[in-house]
Amino acid sequence: MTRGLVRYQLEDHLHFVTFSCFHRQPYLVCPASKSLFETALEVTRSQYDFRVIGYVVMPEHVHLLMSEPVFGLLGNALKSLKVSVSKRSIQRPFWQPRYYDFNVYSAPKRIEKLRYIHRNPVNRGFADKPEQWQWSSFRHYATGRIGIVEIESERTARRREALTLLNK
Repeated sequence: MTRGLVRYQLEDHLHFVTFSCFHRQPYLVCPASKSLFETALEVTRSQYDFRVIGYVVMPEHVHLLMSEPVFGLLGNALKSLKVSVSKRSIQRPFWQPRYYDFNVYSAPKRIEKLRYIHRNPVNRGFADKPEQWQWSSFRHYATGRIGIVEIESERTARRREALTLLNK
């Protein structure tokens, strides 16, 4: 582990995670590469059993607001995600080696990070409004739309509860 780097895990906190493409190259600039990332995120979410609260795929980096995985450590889940994407890409290396992690320990902090994630494409000039950026969780929150990545929200919980009642 990098000297001085401390990660606080197994605290039952959410994590705001950022990782970048190698040398911040725009490897995620085309729609196909962004969709590839979303598919890999959903497969990894399912395998490691973590919740995705929010995400955005930008041309050269990704932001995630997520829980810790049930199976394994956060770092192992993120490594699996990054390897999955890089195996399907022609760019080598695809990712910077590490990731930035910030523990989200309160509801106001969760809202702050989720807003940051959803406003990132607007702030960078890629969209005029968050709903115009297809590769984020914003549309789920705005409309309830089910996308490639399952987003853990009140709507998802209600949908899951309704399915449980139907299956009884």
